[in-house]
Amino acid sequence: MTNMGRITFYEERNFQGRSYDCNSDCSDMSSYLSRSQSCRVHSGCWMMYERNNYMGNQYFLKRGEYPDFMQNFGMSDSIRSCRMISMHRGNYRMRIYERESFGGQMH
Repeated sequence: MTNMGRITFYEERNFQGRSYDCNSDCSDMSSYLSRSQSCRVHSGCWMMYERNNYMGNQYFLKRGEYPDFMQNFGMSDSIRSCRMISMHRGNYRMRIYERESFGGQMH
């Protein structure tokens, strides 16, 4: 089950400049903003990437305000792409194996 997410990106720090409202994966934000240096996560969880096509350093963001990516994450540039993280609700089931390739004892 997936939850809907919503995030607003801003070109400048402290939620200034042009903005882009996003509610799904975006592989290249350059068609919406020249750069992104702050954001507000209204809902959902998101993975941010420093380069287009989900490449480069990545940062996990949950609901909240992020007024300065450089200060918050030590980034040298801005966010260029993002993915919404699907959240699972309900019972979890996991098998853990002792060795790689599902070898050894299973728990």
